[in-house]
Amino acid sequence: MLRRHLLAAGAGAALALPTIRTARAQSQLRFTLDWALQGNHGMWALAEDRGIYRRENLSVRMDRGFGSGDAIVKVGSGAYDVGFADFAGAVKFNAENPQNRLVMIYPVFDRTAAAIVTLKGRGIEKPQDVVGKTLGAPEGEASRMLFPAFARAAGIDASRVRWTSMAANLRDTMLRTGQVDAVSGFLFTVHFNLVGIGVPEDQILGWPFAEHGLDLYGNGVFVRAEWLERNQETAARFVKASVEGLKLLLNDTPAGLAALKRREPLFDEALEARRFAMTRDRCIITPNSRANGLGHLDMDRARQLVQVNAEALGVANPPAAETMFTDRYLPPKSERMI
Repeated sequence: MLRRHLLAAGAGAALALPTIRTARAQSQLRFTLDWALQGNHGMWALAEDRGIYRRENLSVRMDRGFGSGDAIVKVGSGAYDVGFADFAGAVKFNAENPQNRLVMIYPVFDRTAAAIVTLKGRGIEKPQDVVGKTLGAPEGEASRMLFPAFARAAGIDASRVRWTSMAANLRDTMLRTGQVDAVSGFLFTVHFNLVGIGVPEDQILGWPFAEHGLDLYGNGVFVRAEWLERNQETAARFVKASVEGLKLLLNDTPAGLAALKRREPLFDEALEARRFAMTRDRCIITPNSRANGLGHLDMDRARQLVQVNAEALGVANPPAAETMFTDRYLPPKSERMI
């Protein structure tokens, strides 16, 4: 009887032991986008739907954004772990908030989408023709702030360009109605906004800054330095999943758009297919990314981004580019080739 009692007690003790887990604990990530869902965001929808996050032991909550500046503040404050946005605004943010310093860990857009856009018949056939014309953009809009640097690179006398300010939602209408001769903004935003208000596509002309002398990085994945120090493996797994998701999107764009449609019923797949094609061809697939792989970091270009934006935003003591950009968390080049 004693033997049976001891065996039973031993069995009970064994049942009370915790289960031994050999797999890594799943990392929970709060991820904010730059804007409402657009075609390029399909890379993360596919990473989730195709099981890449699950394989990398990630659970990612992806929320729409309300502008790059908003995403920068949200990640900097700790409200989100990871963000995707135009990183130019981080130059001023890091200078003013060194304790919440942000770091770009994967430049998704090898080239900025900042551009000058006009319509045929406005007397502007090349970027230099904006001299003597009136350009429009919201006060403080990123492309407008970068225009002096673009003008120097493109050989434009910026002092002979007039600017008109307006609310962001009026920019495209004011261009269409002739209240301004051209506007500045993200190429794929302004172009398809004009299409949406009835401008024939063959009447739209655009010149991205990056293709005319001001070759800066655009949107990318960034985190807070303090968070990164504590979550280096998680950051590397998220970047790996992001790169794989982008390669899936490039190879099967309709699947990525369908994945976004499942998340947002009002998502316009036809329009976003065209927007993504422009984003892909002007910002993602570039001579640099073809030669060196997605997310390749050129520190000289990173320094240029910091310098140009410090001048544009009046930052007297900008942070060093080495404190704002790193390629340490990118997967090997062989996994990033397209």
